[in-house]
Amino acid sequence: MKRLFVALRILALAIFLVCALFPLYWTLVTSLKGPTEMYTYPITYWPKHITFENYRYLLKSLNFARYTLNSIFVSLFSALIALIVASFSGYVMARKQFSANKILFFLLFITQIIPGFMLMSSIYVMFGPIGLVDNLFVLIFLYTGIMVPFSSIMMKGFFQRIPESIEEAALIDGCKKLQMLFKVVFPVTAPGLAATFCFAFVNCWNELFLAIMLLNSESKKTIPVGLNSFVGKADIDWGAMAAGVLIALLPAMLIFAFAQKYIVQGLTQGAVKE
Repeated sequence: MKRLFVALRILALAIFLVCALFPLYWTLVTSLKGPTEMYTYPITYWPKHITFENYRYLLKSLNFARYTLNSIFVSLFSALIALIVASFSGYVMARKQFSANKILFFLLFITQIIPGFMLMSSIYVMFGPIGLVDNLFVLIFLYTGIMVPFSSIMMKGFFQRIPESIEEAALIDGCKKLQMLFKVVFPVTAPGLAATFCFAFVNCWNELFLAIMLLNSESKKTIPVGLNSFVGKADIDWGAMAAGVLIALLPAMLIFAFAQKYIVQGLTQGAVKE
């Protein structure tokens, strides 16, 4: 009976894995097909003639490399700034007991409930008249503001898992408050910092609505805006879009591959309060 249960569990996990990976596999197959084979019937589940024309077209004709650099620039700086702010705000909420602590946490939580598209018209009216549209630094400013509340909530949970006795011992040994934070607290909560940074980076990397509203010129577009341009009024360039999606997945996949251990530790660390 136990072996049957194990076999059924493995079978269920295998089915789930196939369902999860099949869209990625189909995207890869589509990116390697030519325009003729892509629309042939019956459907081919592996290209008869592999071609990299979609990738060449994407990188040479559509300036997709510029989109990628813009996305890396915006996402990296937004995630870093949000992490820095969230680290200090999360620590204050976790360690300092003041009357407005619960209210502050509640307000941060409420910001995650408000749909982002409700703020788009207000943001455009705010930045449009002063000439701050089509500016990557404005996008960084907005992304940082969006990521700070959620990142602060995450960091609060991570800091609450650190025993206060460690900080007290550091202060007794002669550390000042900032030295204690940078030499003791932040290194101990490195998994939480890595998890928070990865989630902030991926959310900024995937964001479309603000980017498509604020960015107009080709040289300023990010990857989501560039992928959206493949959808025309009459048709969709599926081959170029599939190739672009795979390229867009690479930075996020690399980040999670290198930081996987820290992400798992960070999520576990912040999950339960002692």
